[in-house]
Amino acid sequence: MNTLEMQLNYPLGETLPEAGKALQVAPGVLWIRMGLPFALNHINLWLIEDHYLTDEGIVHGWTAIDCGIASDDSRDAWEILFGDNSSATGLRDLPIVRVIATHCHPDHVGLADWLCSRWNAPLWMTTGEYAFARMMSASLPGVDGSAMYPHFKKHGLVSPEMQEKIAERKSYYTKLVPAMPTAYRRLQDGQELAIGAQSWRIITGFGHSPEHASLYCAELNLLISGDMLLPRISTNVSVFAVEPEANPVQQYLDSLQKYAGLPDDVLILPSHGKPFIGIHTRIRQLNEHHRDRLAEVVAACATPRSATEIVPIMFTRPLDAHQLTFALGEALAHLHKLWFDGVLRRQQDPDGVLRFVVQSIKS
Repeated sequence: MNTLEMQLNYPLGETLPEAGKALQVAPGVLWIRMGLPFALNHINLWLIEDHYLTDEGIVHGWTAIDCGIASDDSRDAWEILFGDNSSATGLRDLPIVRVIATHCHPDHVGLADWLCSRWNAPLWMTTGEYAFARMMSASLPGVDGSAMYPHFKKHGLVSPEMQEKIAERKSYYTKLVPAMPTAYRRLQDGQELAIGAQSWRIITGFGHSPEHASLYCAELNLLISGDMLLPRISTNVSVFAVEPEANPVQQYLDSLQKYAGLPDDVLILPSHGKPFIGIHTRIRQLNEHHRDRLAEVVAACATPRSATEIVPIMFTRPLDAHQLTFALGEALAHLHKLWFDGVLRRQQDPDGVLRFVVQSIKS
């Protein structure tokens, strides 16, 4: 546990859900943990006991929050869970009556189509997240993998080896999210959503994804934070090809303030890591993290720097192709905030690469 983690409270300690099992974290709220084939090796999924109104009447079952990637291992893990009716934390032979996806990233929405089809359950998402998931699963130009290398090449990535490795990731999203439901129900900021006996307020966030939805229940004092608030790592904020002049760091920092009014003892259920208490401490830590990264970038840009040249300053460990795309996107995001703030100026050099340098002060 690092020094920042030690400032947070983990009420469940080291307890984790067993493989193929659910762990109760609050009345009617179950925690599932599924594996991922990345450095970030797991995702937390949540089930909330629900009474859902359908055309046939009220159905008693579960609302699933996020889905896992589309893989045989994830489907098998779900099937094991569906068959576990032997304990208080089993599903008791109750169906999935609704699927909510916090955002469009593969580990959160990959099995949405499978779950919705298997249980004839509706998908609920914000419009921004649903639209991006549909675009990316259809591999539309601009959001498909082939757009990645030309985008990063303009920011200094000219390695033929890395170009080849990134090209191999062309179908990355479609492999993990092969299809999306063709219809959805819209989530909106501030919406009060009845799930079972409780009301859950939707809190949208930006910077990490187009229109991320977290869910807060005052009665249970729970926040399902998705990727907006994680206990151990900072949420990735990146500039990608489809929105090449975005300012996601600013969007993310602004979004953090939307959580500042929640009680400090709220139990946060994150998508990665363990449930924790200490929301105001974590918000402060994340603000300080980005402040420090921005200061590093300003210091480095005393001479013109591309995003590729900023990566080893912000990320000192070796990176594979998967990690490099996120690191490059995040380096560019920090450069963009400073550029939008007028601290840096951007120039295109004779080699065609965009570089950023500290803005000179004219007398």
